Amino acid sequence: MASLPPIDLPPGATGAGSFDAPTTETDGGILFDYLLRLGDDSLILGQRLSAWTGHAPSVEVDLSLANIALDLVGQATHFLNHAGEIEGRGRDGDSLAFGRDVLDFRNCWLVEQPNGDFAQTMARQLLFSTWQKALFDALTQSAEPTIAAVAEKAVKEVSYHQELAAEWVIRLGDGTEESRRRMQDGIDWMWRFVPELFEMDDAATFLADRGIGADLGALRLDYDRRIDAVLTEATLTRPRDQRPILGGRRGHHSEHLGHLLCTMQFLPRTYPDATW
Repeated sequence: MASLPPIDLPPGATGAGSFDAPTTETDGGILFDYLLRLGDDSLILGQRLSAWTGHAPSVEVDLSLANIALDLVGQATHFLNHAGEIEGRGRDGDSLAFGRDVLDFRNCWLVEQPNGDFAQTMARQLLFSTWQKALFDALTQSAEPTIAAVAEKAVKEVSYHQELAAEWVIRLGDGTEESRRRMQDGIDWMWRFVPELFEMDDAATFLADRGIGADLGALRLDYDRRIDAVLTEATLTRPRDQRPILGGRRGHHSEHLGHLLCTMQFLPRTYPDATW
């Protein structure tokens, strides 16, 4: 009986049948992976919010969401360009944004979740921006100069993102019976993705110990205090803790990210040499 030829496994793969994340065993590899996390969070949420352009409840909100999306894409460009420099393989921010497949993205699950209705979008924005502001506040003290510089600029932008989201959560939560129901549904839907924001794996711990990354666990108490204050003013109920959804930092994502990338990457992948 003929046997199948041996399979050539890529370096670092175990062949155990599960997805093997690319190795980050070198210091440069860990920093590259960390920059992807920072950049991909902003990139994917920016792409999500851009879908509201022309569909927001008012012209003012339409412009606000478009500006937030631009802020996020700008952050992503800085982080991903620097990731390309650290990697040293000739890739820049554009090639990392448009040339990777879904398993190569390192964003958290929260930012890739569908917009849903306006209340669900504001719930996601509040939960993420409150965390991102605390993160960037901490990263302004990073020992890595580029990370510190980008965080210094971005923390001002994210403060506005958090304030806008909080205002809408309070307005909808403390509004009509219908708006309150939708706002509570939005918070309930997004709540299961919060624990991942504070996950400290080996790479995050490695960089936090060296003063480059942030100690995410240290941010949790203040985060809960800020979120609880908004929910209380909005007359909303803080959801009970649920089984956490983890894995985005290792390339494990929901089905929603693939659909998002199909739209985001279609043009540069179809016409890779196009310029404008």
